[in-house]
Amino acid sequence: MTIGNIIVLSGAGISQESGLATFRDSDGEWSRVRLEDVATPEGYRRDPARVHAFYNARRQQLGQVKPNAAHFALARLEESWPGQMLVVTQNIDDLHERAGTKALIHMHGELNKARCDLCGSIAPWSGDLNQQSHCGDCRQAGHLRPHVVWFGEIPLEMGRISKALNQCHLFVAVGTSGNVYPAAGFVSQVRSRPGTRTVELNLLPSEGASLFAEANYGPASEVVPAFVDHLLNSL
Repeated sequence: MTIGNIIVLSGAGISQESGLATFRDSDGEWSRVRLEDVATPEGYRRDPARVHAFYNARRQQLGQVKPNAAHFALARLEESWPGQMLVVTQNIDDLHERAGTKALIHMHGELNKARCDLCGSIAPWSGDLNQQSHCGDCRQAGHLRPHVVWFGEIPLEMGRISKALNQCHLFVAVGTSGNVYPAAGFVSQVRSRPGTRTVELNLLPSEGASLFAEANYGPASEVVPAFVDHLLNSL
């Protein structure tokens, strides 16, 4: 087997099995709010207290969940793969890190960080945020927000991601819906390069399933470890 660079794109489906709700769950936390109210800059400006309360609850929930077999399998692949590997996640949780993944980009930000709109500082933040929270750098209160990318904002590190996509030999999408851009367009970018292998690992076919050359469907905790085993055994 050819040793090359791997990019794994992970979405909400990989963390759902750990107990974290997704946008599309009909009975989860996200179903009880309007995205316009809690996941947009406009919603934050209208009611910052409500937005802080929502993300504080999500942050507290992280302490109650653990990485699952899919997270650990990807960390094992990173450790054992002879080539380069990068995980690009749409998730704002820390489950990839806790499983051991090191080469990781959070394109939609991180729930356990806070960003100051006044000075631009980004810092770890594990407790609650509110309008009285002080920035550790500029020491000003009232300007800290969750370090997450809301609808209408540009995802993080897109230049680094695009460069990695142009150099990858295997692209694997795990637990993604295929309808959130720009991530949904990554497979089109890599499949235009001759010889690049594209694989979808998902509970059900995504909206972009037809763009992948290969697919395995089932729970992430089952299909991801099986795929990693097959990949490493073929070395």
